[in-house]
Amino acid sequence: MEKKAPHISVIMGIYNQKDKQALQQAVESILHQTFGAFEFLIYDDGSDIAEAQYLKKLAEQDSRICLLCGKENMGLAHGLNECLKAAKGEFIARMDGDDVSAPERFQKQLEFLQEHPECAFVGCSAYLFDARGIWGVRDVVEQPGEKEFLRFSPYIHPSVMFRRSVLLDAGGYLETKETLRCEDYELFMRLHCMGQHGSNLKEVLFFYREDREWYDKRTFAKRIAELKIRYRGFKAMGILNIKNMIYVVKPVAMLLLPKALRVSIRRKRAGETKSDL
Repeated sequence: MEKKAPHISVIMGIYNQKDKQALQQAVESILHQTFGAFEFLIYDDGSDIAEAQYLKKLAEQDSRICLLCGKENMGLAHGLNECLKAAKGEFIARMDGDDVSAPERFQKQLEFLQEHPECAFVGCSAYLFDARGIWGVRDVVEQPGEKEFLRFSPYIHPSVMFRRSVLLDAGGYLETKETLRCEDYELFMRLHCMGQHGSNLKEVLFFYREDREWYDKRTFAKRIAELKIRYRGFKAMGILNIKNMIYVVKPVAMLLLPKALRVSIRRKRAGETKSDL
């Protein structure tokens, strides 16, 4: 009898992740989902020998884990595209190696997509946490429109579940220097232009790892690349005008602000709170 294909394919790209505890926690949060009909595709993007061996041992924990290996580091977009090529599920769930999914995440996102066939993908709200615990929450817009793309992506990429057919029709992720670290932003704008709209569950079903003391360390070149992505994306969506040019140049303009001010703005946006994971 032919083996039934999984409902969901979970895709994750890993490259030389030093924090083994965080990776183990991320993987376990997937393996302990209340909805268990999934395959877990992990792409090793050319990690060092020691890291690669650890990933092989990690994959041995559960038969649902399938480890794909690249010979050299090609970037996250490439790794995710390789996972897409191998995926068998009707739905694609994103996951990163240092975040945590709540046990009921898959169940609730799958139910939403099955009940809303007009929706191409669905994300959710997330707690922000680091080694000291939860320090904030990212409350996402339930039905993002064009204006929600101005400040930043209205979807938390690793929290999103897609219809596989939608990603395939879009050609997957763009593998360019300009989309490095911005592959999700570009993808969501491109899908929006194709008439493929997403939603967000207001419920917090994800834990997004982000150091509360962190501030953006992107190079000037990467900021210029994001500026170009914003310009093209906003133009394609019909929201490029004089007023919105401030959002186009935002990645570069932020460099003019003192570090303390950037951190303050980020914490305020996150709704900093005192709690423990």
